Amino acid sequence: MGSADEKPDINLEEAPAHVMDADELLLQSLGYKQDLNRSISAFSNFAIAFSCCSVLSGLTPMWGDAMIDAGSLGVIWGWVITGIFTMIVAMSLAEICSAYPTTGGLYFWVSRLSTSEWVPLACWLTGWCNWVGLAFGITSVDLGLAQFIAGVINIWSPETDTSVYMQYGIFVGILICHGIINSIAVNLNGIMNQAAFWLNMLGIIFIVVVGLAITRPLATGDFVFTQFYNGSGFSSNGFAFLLVILQSQYTLSGYDSAAHMSEETKNSQTGSPFGILVAVAANAVSGLVFLIAISFMVTDFMGQIVSDDAIQPQMIQVFYSGVGPAWTMVFLVFVMLSIFFCGSALTLGSSRMVYAFARDGAMPFSKQLHSINPKTKSPVFAVWFNVTVAGIVGLLYIINSTAYEAIVSVNTIGSQMSYLIPILLRITVSRNKFTPGPWNLGRYSVAVGYIAAAWLIFTCCLFICPTEAPVTPDNMNYAIVPFAAIMLFSSGYYFIWGRKWFTGPVRMIDGEAVILEEGDEIPEKSSH
Repeated sequence: MGSADEKPDINLEEAPAHVMDADELLLQSLGYKQDLNRSISAFSNFAIAFSCCSVLSGLTPMWGDAMIDAGSLGVIWGWVITGIFTMIVAMSLAEICSAYPTTGGLYFWVSRLSTSEWVPLACWLTGWCNWVGLAFGITSVDLGLAQFIAGVINIWSPETDTSVYMQYGIFVGILICHGIINSIAVNLNGIMNQAAFWLNMLGIIFIVVVGLAITRPLATGDFVFTQFYNGSGFSSNGFAFLLVILQSQYTLSGYDSAAHMSEETKNSQTGSPFGILVAVAANAVSGLVFLIAISFMVTDFMGQIVSDDAIQPQMIQVFYSGVGPAWTMVFLVFVMLSIFFCGSALTLGSSRMVYAFARDGAMPFSKQLHSINPKTKSPVFAVWFNVTVAGIVGLLYIINSTAYEAIVSVNTIGSQMSYLIPILLRITVSRNKFTPGPWNLGRYSVAVGYIAAAWLIFTCCLFICPTEAPVTPDNMNYAIVPFAAIMLFSSGYYFIWGRKWFTGPVRMIDGEAVILEEGDEIPEKSSH
């Protein structure tokens, strides 16, 4: 033992300035430096994903149209079927997320799952599909909230003309609020989305308990579980039943936001998969309870649902007839707050996706969109970019009366396509080389992947079909038009310019860009 006068020989130049934890080491092994603030828990991650696919925000705007398409039987059993298959898809995605927990999410996964010659194109298409789904998701959710606010105005001031122009103005105001909220520190967003989760659950319980207690007479069990009504105009009852899947799948999408928050989540290899899986499961179960309860509250199907005189969205009419104006307002406060938080969560998740995509140079204005605000540690430019795009997409609502369903369809198709590509690659070209993370499906991985892929292909085909008959220029489902236009533009941009420089995800090591192939080791220092 040395004497007290002796001083340890410390080389200050060799003392590490920062000791990386397991999350940072993992991120570095994937090729990125920790830039975002890793401050949210697994529960906060789940709360964000839960808000993106929350029951009160997704089911309420389209419930009346779904009831017209296939009645209570179609709505309830369509939800059950969609919930089961969505859980299967979520399991496949969660397994991949556990192996590659980065903000790039789906498109980064593709860079690791695809063969080297196809990495750039596969990443490009996945990223753009993912972004389209999220951007149109913000538009559809905030437009849905604007419709509910207009419905409230109609209750208290029936003489007020709540035209599409007024609703668009409300929509823009909501977008601006979401832009401001998501420009602040991410830890505050985590707290807000935890509160949103409890608000959603409290709202569902409150509406179910109070609605069933006050509404008289309640509908019969025969009506709730066996009533089928084909008001779609199509002669095929089977196709009419399939139409309600759009409402269900629209609600149960956007949960990949949990993956986009990976670089801000503690213990990301388990925290982000937890967020994906529990968000889908919690919404699937609570949604079933909610839908059954609302069906029991329907006292006059033709007058409350089918009639042109019913307050829109029709769920407001069911509340109003069953519990009166005062309780209806209380119900709608829960619904509107849930929709508001859903839009905010989608804005948050989509901004991280844009940030990651721009980090790799695949977005217009990538330099600006990849920047981090030094005070809030948030990608503020990416937030307002998505807000602006959502506002432009919302103009379609003014132009065409069926635009809302088309926007919903594009949102769902974009999301489903972006989920499909990594799952297909996982069960085909990467079947033997994929190294799973802590959360995995083991020997069932490939079988689950095939079922998930089949469901995603089926729903993508379904959501471009017409939703009303006879089909006319006014009620045609134009979802394929904006989706194809955006994807053709992005593909054209890639083949003309992008393929010359885009190589897939650009890894950032020691502040410099390094292109790494699958299996390459992270260099200790970047070469100049």
